[in-house]
Amino acid sequence: MPRFHCPTELAPGAEIDLPPGAARHVQVLRLQPGDAITLFHGSQDGPGGEFDATVLRMGRSDVRVQVGAHHAVEREAPRAVHLLAGITANERMDWLVEKAAELGVASITPLVAERSVLKLKGERADKKLAHWQAVAVAACEQCGRNRVPVVHGAVDLAAWVCAQAQPPGSPGAAQRLLLSLRAGTVPLHTAAAGDGPLVFLSGPEGGLSAAEEDLALQHGFAPVTLGARVLRAETAPLAALAALTVA
Repeated sequence: MPRFHCPTELAPGAEIDLPPGAARHVQVLRLQPGDAITLFHGSQDGPGGEFDATVLRMGRSDVRVQVGAHHAVEREAPRAVHLLAGITANERMDWLVEKAAELGVASITPLVAERSVLKLKGERADKKLAHWQAVAVAACEQCGRNRVPVVHGAVDLAAWVCAQAQPPGSPGAAQRLLLSLRAGTVPLHTAAAGDGPLVFLSGPEGGLSAAEEDLALQHGFAPVTLGARVLRAETAPLAALAALTVA
């Protein structure tokens, strides 16, 4: 059954107009009045679940539906992993966001690293952020997730660590792991033992600089490895997410 993200208020029995993106998708699929669809709100902190819905009217640019029963279905990963990922070039970042959402990432923060090929500022940064959030929404519609991971605004590592009020190691703080090629790393599955929230830091093409790695280590990140092979910048965080989030 087609699934659509609908961030407006959903309640059984309500009649609503779908948001423009979802309405266009319904029209592309050539659905008709009476056809059944599934809606989900997508909030990370709301009631979750999904709703049955029925198409009532197809307009030129609008679609009206009636919301049906709510189903408390959760398809979230057993562990909340927050990805701090170096921005990769061109479509690679789109691919990373899409697959990370499918794998169950809790949130994504694009990292403006020293070696990032793509540099974002001002209006261009805002457009990219909106685009990446839309990519995450589409991935959730496809894979069955009812909670959409938030794609935060792009930051550099210094700004990120300054913004974290809760120091690592304090009660409730997320574990912090850094993908590194340095000597002395430990395997991911060893370092990530446990089930609490986790922040995973991975660099762009060329990796993080020595200064960035030093800064991460100073702020509680433990260096880990995924094995003997050196994976591409868009592959490595996904391999880690698969190991951490797939039940």
